[in-house]
Amino acid sequence: MVGGGYIAVEFASIFNGLGSEVTLVHRGDKILRGFDDDLRDDLMTALKARDITLQMGETVTSITPVAGGFESVLSGGGKLSSDQVMMALGRAPHTAGLGLNVAGVKTKANGAIIVDEFSRTSVPGIYAVGDVTDRANLTPVAIREGHAVADSLFGGRSVQVDYSLIPTAVFTTPELATVGQSETAARVGHTAIDIYKTRFRPMRNVLAGRNERTMMKLVVDGETDRVLGCHVFGPDAAEIVQMAAIALSMGATKAQFDATVALHPCAAEELVTLRDKWVG
Repeated sequence: MVGGGYIAVEFASIFNGLGSEVTLVHRGDKILRGFDDDLRDDLMTALKARDITLQMGETVTSITPVAGGFESVLSGGGKLSSDQVMMALGRAPHTAGLGLNVAGVKTKANGAIIVDEFSRTSVPGIYAVGDVTDRANLTPVAIREGHAVADSLFGGRSVQVDYSLIPTAVFTTPELATVGQSETAARVGHTAIDIYKTRFRPMRNVLAGRNERTMMKLVVDGETDRVLGCHVFGPDAAEIVQMAAIALSMGATKAQFDATVALHPCAAEELVTLRDKWVG
């Protein structure tokens, strides 16, 4: 598996779960660039624990068919033999052949259609939404963009999509999910940041004798008490973060999280019982 984004780590987990020996090769020092570092670190630890080999800081310089599979040469000089090689190195908008240049629709160098905040292209009456605009390449975002265009054109109201709080999940094993700012991003944009974090073994893992741990983390503005980011690693992370995203979109504060009665016993209750600031 070559790559370090959503697709690479998800398919690495899928093939590993099906019993394949998996090696993931990535040019960076960590997978999932742009995610909170605790999520990245915990996932790498979990993938290694599931016997997925991680080759960080490497690229594949050549792939040669050999008897029974392929031989891949790495930038560091190493070689890998495998039955299959899957490249997951990103995507480019597939707009060639649509006649956009004939219509006068402007595009970026990679083929992405240039749009404004209302998804309007450079040609009046022509709109573009979804991955072809290369904004936030996620299915629910494309759906939301389509709804916004329909509301603006036929609903009698101007609607813009808010890209600042997009919840997203990576369906690895275990999965992770996140909404809002990472700790790194928050420290750049705010004067004071408070971090609340916990790691624990969910009850299901304790009963099953599994050692995998869940991590939950809140990034809070130290001046306003507003929760800026919520990051979860472990079972049902996506289900938990979907609800947390509602609170963040409403501007919830840490005090409001604290005032919420915990639903016991469940993993998600940790988000409303975090009291001690993390110091590291």
